[in-house]
Amino acid sequence: MLGIAAFVYYYRAMNAPEIFTGFVILGGTMTAYWLNVLWSMAAQFYWEKEVGNLQLYLIAPMSRMSVLAGMALGGMFFTTVRAVSTLVLGIFIFQVNLQAASPLMLVLVFLFTLVALYGMGMMFSSLYLLYGRGAWHMSNLMQEPIYFLSGFYFPVRALGFWVAAAASIVPITLGLDAMRQLLFGSGSAMGFLSVEVELAVIVILAIVFLVGARYALRYMEFLGKKEGRLTLRWQ
Repeated sequence: MLGIAAFVYYYRAMNAPEIFTGFVILGGTMTAYWLNVLWSMAAQFYWEKEVGNLQLYLIAPMSRMSVLAGMALGGMFFTTVRAVSTLVLGIFIFQVNLQAASPLMLVLVFLFTLVALYGMGMMFSSLYLLYGRGAWHMSNLMQEPIYFLSGFYFPVRALGFWVAAAASIVPITLGLDAMRQLLFGSGSAMGFLSVEVELAVIVILAIVFLVGARYALRYMEFLGKKEGRLTLRWQ
């Protein structure tokens, strides 16, 4: 909340339109999901290897995707509690007015954004595991740049079309932009693409990341069987 407040007061000091306060509150709310994916989902198998639990997952007669799916559902629930509390406090403290133009479309955008985002986390979980201790540094490296490139605290279209298009590989970029257009009356004027187009791209990203996660997990298991050192604590 302190970080969100800093951006809110910065915009108010610049006499920016009041809608930017709402942009900051919503962006700060979605930050919880990005941090959960980055630190809990993507690095999950790496942490499990460090504490010696990874071999239990690998020998269990079940799909590794189902293990990560269970972790994703738990992470979504835990993170939603944090996100909702941030949203409610932000609305109460800064008097933000939300107007859902299309509640059904808003729900679809939110749900598919989470599916795509956690699908990306599933895919990264295998990559992080293969890179070993580099996972920690990778998480630190990706945290702040995504805040900037995904437009957590400002409309992503301000970065220019091609930069915004490149940043759209992270599902939360388009998801956040679409939700802003749906929740704020004049948000569509600052949107990157139309809500329908952004939802279609998010659905495609969800499919790509889930399929990529499946192949990445299979490749991880193949290396484990081939080299016999995947579950070792040192790498």
